[in-house]
Amino acid sequence: MIKLVLEQHKNDNLFPITLTRSAADIRLGILTLREKWICLVQGLTVADDRLAPHNEQETGIVHLDAATIPDAVLLASPEANSKPQTTPARKITYPWEIFQLNDAELRRDFDLITRGRRSAPVPDTVSVKGSAIFIESGAKLSHCVINTETGPVYIGADTEIMEGSLIRGPFALCRGSVVKMGAKIYGATTIGPGCVVGGEIKNSVIFGYSNKSHDGYLGDSVIGEWCNFGAGTTTSNMKNNAGDLKMWDVHRGEYWSPGLKKCGLIMGDYSRAAINTSFNTGSIVGVSANVFGEGLIPKFIPSFSWGNQRYKYEKALADIENWKKLKQSSLSEKEKTGLKLIFEQI
Repeated sequence: MIKLVLEQHKNDNLFPITLTRSAADIRLGILTLREKWICLVQGLTVADDRLAPHNEQETGIVHLDAATIPDAVLLASPEANSKPQTTPARKITYPWEIFQLNDAELRRDFDLITRGRRSAPVPDTVSVKGSAIFIESGAKLSHCVINTETGPVYIGADTEIMEGSLIRGPFALCRGSVVKMGAKIYGATTIGPGCVVGGEIKNSVIFGYSNKSHDGYLGDSVIGEWCNFGAGTTTSNMKNNAGDLKMWDVHRGEYWSPGLKKCGLIMGDYSRAAINTSFNTGSIVGVSANVFGEGLIPKFIPSFSWGNQRYKYEKALADIENWKKLKQSSLSEKEKTGLKLIFEQI
């Protein structure tokens, strides 16, 4: 049996996504990186390096950067031991790579988790073009149009796609999420568990428990957990002159050009945008920010921002608790400790 130890390297390039999670818990495709490892290799034990003390002489241990995109080949070496694995690996280095890689990973995950299984039947009122659709038990679909000829479509357990929705694959709707009436969703898009989405979405990944419930455009974006978009909130994903984007580098404290033509919004966990918020191309919002203001919002908004001021810590926690209660959840002590650390380091 192989034990995989995921090393938690500090990576400011993945700001703000890894402020509140291990890179192993990034959602890419349908699954998180950690979930992919477990599905790929039968009997594999996965642990974080901070939580996995071991005997250095113990065999069958493979160390990999937690941001590594899972591939069973990386664990196939018979020489696998406690020394770092040297097999070339693909890694997520910047947050925008999540939406750039999502098309291929959606297709791969779809094959991985549906192989040998039978989908629930497609309801009579649902129009499906193509055959690459998998519907889990408990999903509700009504009078919607789904095109799988552009990529597979995965509909998770206990989800709902309301009437009038138009969906093009590749697309994943994870457990307990809802697509509201008249939504227009293009691939390659992943809606994580416990979300409510509407309006127009394209090539974006929403990690989970977040709401983009109303009209407005979200494109080429990565949204964390427990986020909320007010009605009419829209992102720009391309400059008017079609030029290269400049992205904020939190480590250097300046903008730089990574050669991107398209990028909408990268938003950390627990952040929210007021009604009719307009996000500039290539915007980055930290953790627990309350975003509002007239006109285009600044391209970089630090964690714990309240408009152009600083959020009071206790007020920020109280507001997060209020949002969590709406989904029958609450802040754990671990989350509070992590948020306090982020607040103190700003």
